[in-house]
Amino acid sequence: MPVPGNGFGLLHAYLATSEDRAGEWEPIYSIAPRTKAPVVREFIDDEGEVQRRLELARWGLHPSWAKDKGPRPINARMETVATNGMFRGPFSSGRAVVPMTSYYEWVEADDGGKDPYVIHHPDGKLLHAAGLTAARKAEDGESWDITFTIVTREARDAGGEVHDRMPVFLTNDAVGEWLTPGKLEAEQKDPLLAMIDDVSTTVAGELETYAVDRKVNNVRTLDRTDPSLIEPLAAS
Repeated sequence: MPVPGNGFGLLHAYLATSEDRAGEWEPIYSIAPRTKAPVVREFIDDEGEVQRRLELARWGLHPSWAKDKGPRPINARMETVATNGMFRGPFSSGRAVVPMTSYYEWVEADDGGKDPYVIHHPDGKLLHAAGLTAARKAEDGESWDITFTIVTREARDAGGEVHDRMPVFLTNDAVGEWLTPGKLEAEQKDPLLAMIDDVSTTVAGELETYAVDRKVNNVRTLDRTDPSLIEPLAAS
């Protein structure tokens, strides 16, 4: 999930965040589970005004009620997100946007290895993935640790060429509706799911894919700040 080279400044411009609680964050070109990435959430302040906040969260949802050694899912299926016990609470009141310029998927190769691909918008547009967040008290007992998962759906178009699932990407107009703070009422859930199904199908039809070097496969040796990780693989 790489983010563009000028980092938070661009995220603020695209997502119109009114508050930054993430501090400085350098863009990286490969985000692994349990590492931190920018997310955008909305909340209602003490004066009753809606505020949009940009902050860092750890990838892998870990609700406050979950055991420390329990699962920390990085993805949540759109088809069951409103009913699955792990996700229904965050879906109701912890929705977020996970901004990215592209994402990786892999294809089994004839030699037994995996060939990585980057899926992106051909115009370089920032992608807004629907996410869910959870918060729990940090070890210091005062601050909060935020974790997140990305909502996925059956792949469409370019994404389907590489993998059968893909993130649920929102159009610019849909971001505000998805982020609206407050707990969803029962009658609001199905219309919201129908909306993200529709708009994510539209976004999926605009995406393209290309192969990249296998060096992105080795999480122990790759340099996450190396922009060449997302460079198209030269034709042989």
